[in-house]
Amino acid sequence: MLSGAIAGDVFASPPTGSISAAIRTMDRAGAAGVLLIVKNYTGDRLNFGLALEEAKAEGISVEMVIVADDCAFTTHKKTGRRGLCGTVLIHKMAGAMSEMGKPLDEIVERLHAALSKLGTMGICLSPCSVPGSEPTFHLEADELELGLGIHGEAGIERIKMISADEVIEKIIDHMTNPSNESHLSVQAGDHIVLIVNNLGGLSCLELSIVANSAVKYLESKEVIIERAYIGSFMTSLEMGGTSLTLMHVDSEQLKLLDSRTLAPGWTIAGKHSLARKCKTLNAPSLEPENTDTPPGSGPFVDKARSVLDMISTTLFQMEEELNELDREAGDGDCGVTHARAAQAIKNLLVSAAVPGNGHQLLLCLGRLTRDHMGGASGALYSISLTAAAQILKDNNNPSAWAAALNSGIEALKRYGGAEPGDRTMLDSLCAAEDELCKLTDEDGNELQVLAEAVQKAEAGAEATKDMIAKAGRASYISSAQLTRPDPGAVACAAILKAILTALKQSTPEEQE
Repeated sequence: MLSGAIAGDVFASPPTGSISAAIRTMDRAGAAGVLLIVKNYTGDRLNFGLALEEAKAEGISVEMVIVADDCAFTTHKKTGRRGLCGTVLIHKMAGAMSEMGKPLDEIVERLHAALSKLGTMGICLSPCSVPGSEPTFHLEADELELGLGIHGEAGIERIKMISADEVIEKIIDHMTNPSNESHLSVQAGDHIVLIVNNLGGLSCLELSIVANSAVKYLESKEVIIERAYIGSFMTSLEMGGTSLTLMHVDSEQLKLLDSRTLAPGWTIAGKHSLARKCKTLNAPSLEPENTDTPPGSGPFVDKARSVLDMISTTLFQMEEELNELDREAGDGDCGVTHARAAQAIKNLLVSAAVPGNGHQLLLCLGRLTRDHMGGASGALYSISLTAAAQILKDNNNPSAWAAALNSGIEALKRYGGAEPGDRTMLDSLCAAEDELCKLTDEDGNELQVLAEAVQKAEAGAEATKDMIAKAGRASYISSAQLTRPDPGAVACAAILKAILTALKQSTPEEQE
């Protein structure tokens, strides 16, 4: 990417002598010309400029490109915009053109064209400290610094803590606001590349959250993100912050950015046209796949919609109860994961895509829990539902649903490694299965059997409070600390009860 880098002291421009030595080294190595890429700070301009003039006096072909991509300042500064993380895009394109054998004057011309379409802005949660010194500025725990530089200097505005989505909206709106003299014009339909840069102290998780927010917001404005680069490209020691860089690109510039490099700091970008396709492929589909019976209306769909609505309502209502139970034995998110499933079910109902038979309905719910619920619970529900669905390929009779439950339970045992008595969701499901196996296709006793199964499931869930946990996260906890029922078992019993309630409401003759 670059043939050399000249470093000064921390946050200080390198001395002219070091720069001159690097230029001469390149010239002696046979370079057709030397390009200096400099960020727009006074010390850098002076020292690199002096070295350039000395080199030219010695007959060396040398040019300088100054990067000034800061979008923070709303009014004109005599010193111009600061050079920030957009510099790495200039590095990359310059290196690629050099490898292609482009002449120095053409490289400079194309880089100047790119510089006019480049903008960066940063924000931080915490400052940095020059080694041996105090932090460069102070932030309260609930404050953010907006529009800062890369040398530890404070920014243009201090704001109270807001969510990642709100932070990103504020940054991008400021960067693209026409009333801001240092703004970058971005319109719907523009093709850009995006850098989400770690200023030094963010975790990979935090950086990914920022990247997700940036992509979502830009796409909501119908901006076409051709590439998304995420990583530590231009840091400010240990500063806990991030910067966003946007650059308009054409096909030729993309070829330069995509060209191969061995520079260890250059991460491979997500080609966002492909990323959008992958997002579509991996996104939870609410549409049933390969349906034997199209989604729509009819007695089965009407009952299914009633049951699903009752299940989702129940899980929303139980969110905090399940979280509280889970805090005793786990990480306290059982209610949250079930609420995610509840929301996905609500979305399915709104989509009018409820499948028209049991086989496709359970497959749809299996994908839904897999993609939305998360954690071990999502995988367990998905495995169970997918296995149960296979039993319903040929009919939807009551006995087939009982057999489907059995198949789902066996899959849970096989893949989850638990058995009844291990203090898991199986303790309520297996208790219910003992009753549901009494279902027949002739008696019309479905609601009575289901009511008894619900009672057994609730008793099974309650009994878990006296069991020794032998599977799941609770198995790592001392039995003396486990005094309440298992949240997974409680949730399963509640789901069965919701099914019973919904079926009773949709079968009025059974209530007489």
